[in-house]
Amino acid sequence: MKQVKILAYLTFLIVLLIILFQTVFIVKETEQVIITQFGKPVGKAITTPGLKLKTPFIQKANFFEKRFLEWDGDPDQVPTKDKKYLYIDSYARWQITDPLQFFKRLTNERGAKTRLDDILDGETRDFVAAHNLEEIVRTSNRTPVSGDTISEMLDTLVTIYTGREEIQKMILKSANEKAADLGIVVLDFRFKRINYIEEVRQQVYERMNSERYRIADKFRSEGQGEASRINGEKERELKTIQSGAFRNAEEIKGRADAQAAAIYAAAYDRSPASRELYSFMKAMETFEKTFDKETTIILSTDSELFRYLKNMK
Repeated sequence: MKQVKILAYLTFLIVLLIILFQTVFIVKETEQVIITQFGKPVGKAITTPGLKLKTPFIQKANFFEKRFLEWDGDPDQVPTKDKKYLYIDSYARWQITDPLQFFKRLTNERGAKTRLDDILDGETRDFVAAHNLEEIVRTSNRTPVSGDTISEMLDTLVTIYTGREEIQKMILKSANEKAADLGIVVLDFRFKRINYIEEVRQQVYERMNSERYRIADKFRSEGQGEASRINGEKERELKTIQSGAFRNAEEIKGRADAQAAAIYAAAYDRSPASRELYSFMKAMETFEKTFDKETTIILSTDSELFRYLKNMK
């Protein structure tokens, strides 16, 4: 009899614990709860943390995240407006803002991610297809910087009117408009990776090569022009230096000749012997500079040179 009572007490305790566990639940800071009865939501969403109660066995607590959730899209090949294909890999962050509406429309996070796949992938494809390749891969036009060699290529780059950042914002806005009745909000959307397909990649490489060759040819021609200018300045400076040196040499020579003439004149005026020596020296200098073995001359008998030649005999 005693054992039957103990067994009855244990059974009652177990039933009581089961009822308690079915009645009481804890809501954490990071959670929000929807109570459903026979699969249908009842009452408002529970968003405050703490110990909560529900009808046991009849009602069920459905927990949802309050925190930001991650959506990671599958890489896909998408055509641009100018008929070039890109591999687009994107990601987003989203949050459940209306748990009741979320439960009614999407039931759980798996259903939400499936719906986001449709919305975000579709919006990505639509907006990429509405813009050219340059708009997708570039954010803005580059501002030339003085001395920046890359700025030499700017005249060949396509002008960007929208840019990648703006396209991401457009996708985010359009996605939120389509998800407005789902009880969620897309907080952020980004292109995680953009890559060219092989055909486009080859075209980009060829264009980059041609741009580098063009810049190299420009630098080469500018260098040749600068070399010609430097050589011209060198020749001009060299001629200026040579002419200045020649002028200085002539001035020095003239002063030397004048000084020598003055010395000769002074010596000539001192005595007859000095004059005779001076005349002799000048005659010898004339002979040295004028005549050689092959020279034939005709002199008058009154010539000073004839007098010296006659005396030499």
